[in-house]
Amino acid sequence: MKIQTTPPTRPRLLHLSLWLLALAILAGCASKGGQDDGLSARRAELVGKTLAQVGTPYVYGGKSPLEGFDCSGLTHYAHRQAGLAIPRTAADQQRAAHPVPRSQLKPGDMVFFKTGPTDYHVGLMIDPQRFVHASTSRSQVRVDQLDTPYWNKHYIGAGTYLR
Repeated sequence: MKIQTTPPTRPRLLHLSLWLLALAILAGCASKGGQDDGLSARRAELVGKTLAQVGTPYVYGGKSPLEGFDCSGLTHYAHRQAGLAIPRTAADQQRAAHPVPRSQLKPGDMVFFKTGPTDYHVGLMIDPQRFVHASTSRSQVRVDQLDTPYWNKHYIGAGTYLR
């Protein structure tokens, strides 16, 4: 009997590559003076849980991989999978998070944007330049650069639930 295997899909390969890159980056800063306080491991877990959703469809109000995600549904889900309870909406997530200066962003920190008069958006940093978010512009969870004209214009702050 011949067993056929199907090659991994491109989004899965992208996801795996991004996840491995994030873990490699975090592994480099996992210890300070030879001691790991567990925080870096928790950041790596949170980033990994979020990156695992790259390619998942955007769905307004979505909060799971099966139904799809909106931006705050993605961050809420990833935090819950990593053992952290956070509010459900982007505005509430920002209000409850511990503020982080933009110059001190780390993987696992959340970035917040105001994209309309009453519209808020949230993503999760995966390295010093990139964040993962559920984007309506390409209708899926994806990775973007933080330092672009669009995101710079709409950036309103950052915060974390990892302390």
